[in-house]
Amino acid sequence: MTSSQSENGTSGTEPTAGRKEWIALGVLLLPVLLVSMDLTVLYFAIPSISEDLRPSGNQQLWMIDIYGFVLAGVLLTMGALGDRIGRRRLLLIGAVVFGGGSLLAAYASSPEMVISARAFQGIGGATLMPSTLALIRNLFHDQTQRRTAIAVWSTGMAAGAALGPVVSGALLAGFWWGSVFLINVPVMLLLLVAAPFLLPEFKDAAAGKFDLVSAALSLAVILPVVYGFKKIAADGFSVTSAVAIVVGLALVPVFLRRQRTSSDPMIDISLFRNKAFGASVTVNMLACFTLVGYSLFSTQYMQSVLGMSALKSALWTIPGTLAVGAVVPLATVLVRTVRPAVIIASGFGLATVALLMLTQVPEKDGLVLILIGIIALAVGLTPVLTLVTELVVGQVPPERAGTASALLQTCQELGGALGVAVLGSIGSAAYRNSDELDAPAGVPAGALDQARETIGGALAAAGRLSGDASASLVDAARAAFTTEVHVASVAGAVVMAGAAVVALIGLRSVQHDNARAAEPAADAAQTPKAAAQEPGTGMA
Repeated sequence: MTSSQSENGTSGTEPTAGRKEWIALGVLLLPVLLVSMDLTVLYFAIPSISEDLRPSGNQQLWMIDIYGFVLAGVLLTMGALGDRIGRRRLLLIGAVVFGGGSLLAAYASSPEMVISARAFQGIGGATLMPSTLALIRNLFHDQTQRRTAIAVWSTGMAAGAALGPVVSGALLAGFWWGSVFLINVPVMLLLLVAAPFLLPEFKDAAAGKFDLVSAALSLAVILPVVYGFKKIAADGFSVTSAVAIVVGLALVPVFLRRQRTSSDPMIDISLFRNKAFGASVTVNMLACFTLVGYSLFSTQYMQSVLGMSALKSALWTIPGTLAVGAVVPLATVLVRTVRPAVIIASGFGLATVALLMLTQVPEKDGLVLILIGIIALAVGLTPVLTLVTELVVGQVPPERAGTASALLQTCQELGGALGVAVLGSIGSAAYRNSDELDAPAGVPAGALDQARETIGGALAAAGRLSGDASASLVDAARAAFTTEVHVASVAGAVVMAGAAVVALIGLRSVQHDNARAAEPAADAAQTPKAAAQEPGTGMA
């Protein structure tokens, strides 16, 4: 095997994974499923927690948001730490922290305890996620097998987020609210038992010391930005949220300067000299922007416009998860003969068509169209995330896989937060300014003011009215929210069309697998000595 073959990740000459490695992948899926599930598992549990612990409205929001907030904030730090102390060791530490946080949350006796426990879960999740992806890089050296393993990993992420509300609803039907957290504990115990036998240890001997200053700066950059966008999504634009975002962005040059000048940087800035690497990270963020941001509208439409229960609407998302599970392996096969740029741009193109289709969702009887639209959106974007993940993780040297994984997932979290905030703000503006809420028949001014805030507020206000006034307000609010869905769909389609262009231009140098495999072989046939001595050049 030549050096060039090794660096480019071509299959055929790399050592192939056996039964032990595939069983190990199954073990790695356990934390992936749980960490992604816990992003959505509180959708059903919050009413029961609120009834038992009586949190304030602000505390209730923090119970939901603190997990993803902390998760996004410390991912980079944990990725760099894993490269230094060992990825399996960090995975085991994360299992203890995540399991301990889950146990604390299950038996919390106050809102403050739930919030603290969710923060611990976020730290544990940030410890687990980059470790799982980096260990896949160490387990699967053959590119074809590695891409399949990453496809399974990506499907597990999507399935976990989709199953969170379903699992939560099923558990709450027979148990107390703490069960949605307690279910994590035996799974983490299984991970602690199985990981030492099935997973290899890997750390970068040349990584140097852990840079505490870089870690602090990364937190100072990420936390204010994520907080600001989450506040905008929850409460609308405010000076506080704007200041938080500006402060975080202002520290980006400071963080980058530290990475350039430090002898032991947290992120190797030289990775971005490869245009394809930067483009991969960008399209990854844009995919999460729409995939996460638009889920807010589809779930609210099914519940508030179509009148479904949360559990029923969650169950209707399962066909989309199954469709994703079928299409992701297809993408991993196509990339052997089709350039990744074409496949990724096609995925964004399908997402654009899906969103344009969703601009036609009606006020009534729109279940079929909304399901077709969101399934097409997921089918278009999930393979994008899979291929981009493989491009980033598979093409960096193994010793950088932890940091690259953490960088990728930080961008995913930031993209999701941006999507919720930006699309949410655009949609809210469309809702508040819609003509449908101008003068519903018989609705008093106070109820109308509440109705203009959110569709949830409108339905609550309608519940206090009677007769024709209540029905009139409900119809007006549902029509206004349908307009909100249409406007958000147009905004999302514009972003997806732009992402397709970025993918075609930024990833045009990345060849399909067969072409990359053939080039080193041809070079070796012509100049065997040069081929043996020439180092690989990475993605380009």
